Amino acid sequence: MTGHSLRIVRRTVPIVLSVTIAACGGGESGADTTATAAAGATRDSVSGAVTTTVGGDTALGASMAAVQPDDSRQPNEMGRIPVLEYHLIVPEEKGEFTRTPQQLRKDLETLYARGYRPVNMVDVIDKKIQQLPKGVSPVVLVFDDASPSQFRYIERNGQLEIDPTSAVGILEKFSAEKKDWPRRAVFCMLPAAQVGRSFFGHKGIEGQKTEWRFRKVQFLHKQGYELCNHTLYHARLDRAGDQVQEFIARGDMAIDSAVAGYKVRTFALPLGMWPKQRNLAWQGSWKDPKSGKTVSYKYDAVLEVSGNPNESPYDPKFDPHSVNRQIMYKNALEATLNRLDKATGSAGRYVSDGNPGTVAKP
Repeated sequence: MTGHSLRIVRRTVPIVLSVTIAACGGGESGADTTATAAAGATRDSVSGAVTTTVGGDTALGASMAAVQPDDSRQPNEMGRIPVLEYHLIVPEEKGEFTRTPQQLRKDLETLYARGYRPVNMVDVIDKKIQQLPKGVSPVVLVFDDASPSQFRYIERNGQLEIDPTSAVGILEKFSAEKKDWPRRAVFCMLPAAQVGRSFFGHKGIEGQKTEWRFRKVQFLHKQGYELCNHTLYHARLDRAGDQVQEFIARGDMAIDSAVAGYKVRTFALPLGMWPKQRNLAWQGSWKDPKSGKTVSYKYDAVLEVSGNPNESPYDPKFDPHSVNRQIMYKNALEATLNRLDKATGSAGRYVSDGNPGTVAKP
């Protein structure tokens, strides 16, 4: 794995984001030869929906405006929050790191029907979940490894469309259909891994071209999804020795090359393995020997691989540097939601009271 390298290039060309775009080469600038959407807006060729965001981060309160309160659930803002983990979205489930497109869609429908709405991890950290309407519960959807199955383009007659069977295609279509389902999810990305897991595919793997990589990352940011670092190429940090900070910092550098100035606040541990010096997982720096530039990182949240739903950020036991996730496989979602519904108090599900000025304690 030591043979991997990544060339980071700062691009200053204007970015025009659209799902339906003229296919073009010339690197990863994200600039297109023809504009198909107004500045600040994107058109989803899967659903036809147009979404406008400001700075790539629509306020959570504004995105929840269409969500109706639900008086059937007792408010409990000391309850737990599920963080769901997805990897490959493939035609057949063959292990715990696979989910079919049909099952992902079913998961979204289950969450929707049971009163959950998606938030980014930073929304939990910043306690913006207080902006949720009464009776609504937050859920964090996380996609690891940046495989083509999560975000795949289909090229037809010189135009690019989001593959409706990829995770992003499914999420975008669901948000277009459900006006009260915000565009929120966390994508923990690898910029230089093998088998196409390099900003959602390159070098022709699964039909994905290298020059499409940056525009995919830019599209996610523009839609309001959260960008998360998962290291340079998924090296185990418990075996990385002196390269721990390099592997992490270079992941941030790659995200910055795609979305200049983006502040990465969430980091996912590869295989859930901690570096021997644990705090290097959330804070450190690395000096690039070629440029002499020192790249520093500091994360507000570190994601584990597994565990139980997390404590509320209002609970003193909540540890943002050790956020548990539930791997979505077979009936894992139903089992998790059922446990939360049966439990009470701080062991039960987080349910908003609809009042940003108070914290409801059952």
